[in-house]
Amino acid sequence: MDPEAANPFAVLSLIVAPAILTNASSVLAMSTTNRLARVSDRTRELARQLEETTDLSSPDAGRRLRELDAAERRAVMLVAAMRSFYVALGSFAAAALFALLGAVLVPTGIGGVVRVLHVVSVAAGLVALGALVHGSTVLIRETRLVVQMLQERAANVQARAASRGGPAPRQ
Repeated sequence: MDPEAANPFAVLSLIVAPAILTNASSVLAMSTTNRLARVSDRTRELARQLEETTDLSSPDAGRRLRELDAAERRAVMLVAAMRSFYVALGSFAAAALFALLGAVLVPTGIGGVVRVLHVVSVAAGLVALGALVHGSTVLIRETRLVVQMLQERAANVQARAASRGGPAPRQ
């Protein structure tokens, strides 16, 4: 008797794990879409401010140009992360489908097809997992870029406040 037929948990885990990870991928894709919308809005605002500026050599214009560059890099990173999450979504769905087909075909006794479906299901799951890890890594890098820009902006504001006799920045 085939060990998979004797152990319903093996088949169940091959179906449930990709389904749960598909949900995780969906949540990451949605949050990344929201982040992309915010960076698009910020990019448009920075571009508008720069278009209205007459002196592009001013410190404010320089800061906005750096922020615009960072926003553009963020947008590219977010699109790459979204692409990875979409690959993960499709691959997890494929893994679940192939696992389900394999589970349905186990009683028919065509073990060769079942083994192929099992291998394809695991391969699709590995592709999905790799895409999920890649997308998450890109989001971490994008978040670091956001924090760097926030730190630079905070330092600029604190320096301006200190030069005008404002409160000292907290340490």
